[in-house]
Amino acid sequence: MAGNSVAADARAERGRQCLVTGGAGFLGSHLCALLVGRGDMVHCLDDMSTGAERNVAGLQASGRLTVVIHDVREELPPGLPRFDEIYNLACPASPPAYQADPVKTALTSALGARNLLLRAEADGARIFQASTSEIYGDPDVHPQAESYNGNVNPIGPRACYDEGKRFAETLFTDFARAGRAEVRIARIFNTYGPRMDRDDGRVVSNLVVQALLGENLTIYGDGNQTRSFCYVDDLIAGFDALMHADGPLDGPVNLGNPDETTVGELAALVLRLTNSRSKIERRPMPVDDPRRRRPDITRAGRLLGWRPRVGLETGLAATIAYFDRLLAEGGKPLPPRSAL
Repeated sequence: MAGNSVAADARAERGRQCLVTGGAGFLGSHLCALLVGRGDMVHCLDDMSTGAERNVAGLQASGRLTVVIHDVREELPPGLPRFDEIYNLACPASPPAYQADPVKTALTSALGARNLLLRAEADGARIFQASTSEIYGDPDVHPQAESYNGNVNPIGPRACYDEGKRFAETLFTDFARAGRAEVRIARIFNTYGPRMDRDDGRVVSNLVVQALLGENLTIYGDGNQTRSFCYVDDLIAGFDALMHADGPLDGPVNLGNPDETTVGELAALVLRLTNSRSKIERRPMPVDDPRRRRPDITRAGRLLGWRPRVGLETGLAATIAYFDRLLAEGGKPLPPRSAL
């Protein structure tokens, strides 16, 4: 016991050894910033297909973050340390990005989960899976609780992402049941904030950039479809609470903001906050696009004491300020600023 205590004290002194796959992306870079700021040693592993090394360049100066360019579909490269924590965020998350190469998307989720679970088993590491509300597809149950099995089209254009994430959840759950790894699964609902890619095709970045550039705001369908928008700082706090909750945790946990907003309402708010004179341009709804999306976060509140704090107008104002600076500086991604 004394030896274990000494080892724990040594780990606290040096910080945890953490692996963040997809660490150079939108969510991954915010997570890396949290871990580095806490004093952990972070290996940011990314194939840079949708991430960018410049997203974490400022963190490298700390001496606590190392960038490893690697594809999680392949076995992890040699020379990495033994990890205490592994966070799997590796997979394109916006429809244009994941539909550009659907086979790669599906295998990134499937093979990435396998390779990282095997590493977690070997290292004795706790492992986190960034899953998605797309698990629920176009839901027939509203709001969506973790007990709902979803309404997913397994052969539709979104299936590479939806089914890849569903398979990853299965693999994580089976490793946990077999006692091979201690796992955490977060089902992430729509998230927005600074460091989004201006061209990633998600509704918040699309509308904000269009408004700032004076272009027509694109709305698909009648605009009455709903989403629940969670500010990135709130989501990363949820990641932290989930990963460090005491004891084994049975099953996935929804992380998102339960305040439901129509896309039309979002567009009107963006126009008001940007003082834009842009017009609304309506286009046909994409195939399998969800009509309603709202998380039931009862489980997150009960197990983690977590709920989002940042309101949509406040978070959008910070996001608009980020994109305004980004566009003014020629589109080059900007270093992260302090949280709200």
